[in-house]
Amino acid sequence: MSMPASTANWHWKNKDVTSWARAWFERELTTISIDGEGSENVSVTSVRDVEGDVELGQRKSKLITIYDCKVQLQWSGTASDGTSVEGKLTIPEVSHEITLDRLSDYTYEWSLKTESSPAVDALYAFAKARIPPALEAKFAEFPVAMIDTHGKDLTVSAEPSRTGTPVSAQAVPVPVTSTGTATSTVSKPAPAKKVAVNTSEIVKEAVFMAAADDLYSLLTDESRIPAWTRSGAQSVPQPGSSYSLFEGSVRGKYVSLVPGKEITQTWSLQSPVWPPEHEATLTITLDQSSDSTTVTFTLEGVPKGLEDEVGRNLEGYYIHGLKSIGYV
Repeated sequence: MSMPASTANWHWKNKDVTSWARAWFERELTTISIDGEGSENVSVTSVRDVEGDVELGQRKSKLITIYDCKVQLQWSGTASDGTSVEGKLTIPEVSHEITLDRLSDYTYEWSLKTESSPAVDALYAFAKARIPPALEAKFAEFPVAMIDTHGKDLTVSAEPSRTGTPVSAQAVPVPVTSTGTATSTVSKPAPAKKVAVNTSEIVKEAVFMAAADDLYSLLTDESRIPAWTRSGAQSVPQPGSSYSLFEGSVRGKYVSLVPGKEITQTWSLQSPVWPPEHEATLTITLDQSSDSTTVTFTLEGVPKGLEDEVGRNLEGYYIHGLKSIGYV
């Protein structure tokens, strides 16, 4: 029996679309061509390199673009005196946080290969003024294209509507007996049973340019957590208190806390593939040096078969989330 759409779409899952993204940048950015006065024109002639990972994620029926790329371009043009002009352009960060969240502005690193002259310098200034707005218009199209192309691979559509609606008890057909009397039986779902689970341990490590106390606060303070999760959270950082991240997709309780040093918490994923009542244990250690802090995420008790997916999500949602707000 297939899984209901409302249940299947709850699952926390990602799709790596890095290869598609590189092809998209190569195809779309090279369509940029801008004419100036007279014979002046500039264009993006090639995409030399795209570094970084691109993923489309889904949690709790919401599609989320996860990307942070360095894009290197070749540009060319014709100056007013007919001189052919060439140069390079690097955009160090093309990311969800800049394109959609507007957390910072794009940075452009320009270089000119052609020998300087008044006409060449004028075209160089024209390129600097006109190419960035055209690029940013394309960058705005990128997450939309990603979802349009790959969203169907992560979501399960409930026809004829794209949004599943729970069926009320009153809407369920009631069997009729041979005497014409309606009878109904309402069965209560059996409580989930805790089962023995074979598990593994996942360890992920990252270095952040931030103080350990600041990172500790970001990981536990209810008012600051949404800055890197981009979703609602509940957190009272006290042993025995519950917490909830990513709008309830991850839940657990704090076991122990050492401010600025270590966080230990139970951890469970609200997903059909996560065993009922099963809890893993996530220990986050913060080791501060003179100019950075190494954060180690140790997740014990991950069900066998889910190691790769959960590991990717720790990197994508926790580590990348923290780096996305400038702690790189």
